[in-house]
Amino acid sequence: MKPAVDTLVFETVKAYSEWREKLRAEQPDAIVGFVPTMGALHQGHATLMRVARQECDYVVASIFVNPMQFAPHEDFDRYPRTFPADVEICKNVGVDAVFRPSVSEIYERPISDMTKVIPPKELIGHLCGFFRPGFFEGVATVVLKLFNIIQPTQAYFGEKDYQQLAVIKRMVKDLNLPLEIVGVPTVRERDGLAMSSRNVYLSSDERNVAPGIHAVISAVRDAVLSRTPVSTAISQAKVSLTAIEGLELQYLEVCDGDTLEPLEQARKPFVVLVAAKLGNVRLIDNVVEH
Repeated sequence: MKPAVDTLVFETVKAYSEWREKLRAEQPDAIVGFVPTMGALHQGHATLMRVARQECDYVVASIFVNPMQFAPHEDFDRYPRTFPADVEICKNVGVDAVFRPSVSEIYERPISDMTKVIPPKELIGHLCGFFRPGFFEGVATVVLKLFNIIQPTQAYFGEKDYQQLAVIKRMVKDLNLPLEIVGVPTVRERDGLAMSSRNVYLSSDERNVAPGIHAVISAVRDAVLSRTPVSTAISQAKVSLTAIEGLELQYLEVCDGDTLEPLEQARKPFVVLVAAKLGNVRLIDNVVEH
């Protein structure tokens, strides 16, 4: 592993590409790890970067709030932007380069006129894809663009966004992209709440009850492992979730860990996935059983 150096910041494709070409000429076999983010970094992001730092010769992070994955009624303008603090986290972890492009740098023409990546319907027709139509199209498109710009050897994604991880893995496989996707387990607060940039929007009361979501889906996992029927475990969990004050459940499913096919009988690998709104904050979580 290469010792950490001062973190470089690139705001244009041209500037980053010149650095990447120089690196390729000087060290053609260097392993470059990539962590794509939308900023507002927390210890979950830092963990991805640390894993990449341990496994790669160079680590690149991107910070880009992607308008293509936000619906008109969603929080693109409100999404927290904390670039100075984000760079400090990257420096502390030992990230070599941060790519921080503007929207116009990534999308040179109106998004409606862009070529887009359309993930397979069986992966995005349910779960978050049902509640956020167009979201995974926006994610897949920008991630493919970033892969082409960054030219990584390996890219690191958190398992918290499990459906996103499945979509990216499928895209890389289907389009023969020359890199490896590495999934990293969800990083949690001490009380079990999955770390998320949106947690800052929770009121103190909402923050107090939010860990109950993880407790409930963990109970679902334990129940189906003990041979409780999936339908029974989910029904019991929905009762527990709806008892949480202010919680509006969107979905709770047990799915195949690879294909995300909903399961009637649990078989490994499987994943229990949930999405719910606490007040105005949408939270997602999952537990994976390999």
